[in-house]
Amino acid sequence: MIKIRWSNPDENERVVEIWRAAVDATHDFLSPQDRHEIEEMVRDFLPQAPLWIAVNADDYPLAFMLIDNGHMEALFVDPACRGTGIGAALVRHGLSLHPEMTTDVNEQNGQAIGFYKKMGFRSTGRSPLDGQGRPYPLMHLKYGK
Repeated sequence: MIKIRWSNPDENERVVEIWRAAVDATHDFLSPQDRHEIEEMVRDFLPQAPLWIAVNADDYPLAFMLIDNGHMEALFVDPACRGTGIGAALVRHGLSLHPEMTTDVNEQNGQAIGFYKKMGFRSTGRSPLDGQGRPYPLMHLKYGK
């Protein structure tokens, strides 16, 4: 059984661990230098972020989501739990709070694009660079019609 709750400060290392494992499993398009620099930013940022955490029956974090003003900034699932519905449960939780939620996804991450489209998101545009100005194009998505 999966429960969704707010994160706790003592889970910071686990959250970064989930992020690292998920990125390594799905973001093979990142250069090693960019991957390293992004992890440094994540290590500084995630511990202060208000995260929704999906936990198992033992209250062990398996995935997390960050939403800011109706925009899903992050959704990362431990690769060992992919395909089990945890990511979908987090997205449904986010949509219950923000019915017109938006998100951005790397164009090179075809699995994520397929996941979001299956969840009911549609493309609203594209940016040639990511949020830090790196050459990783983003698709902009919005839930609903």
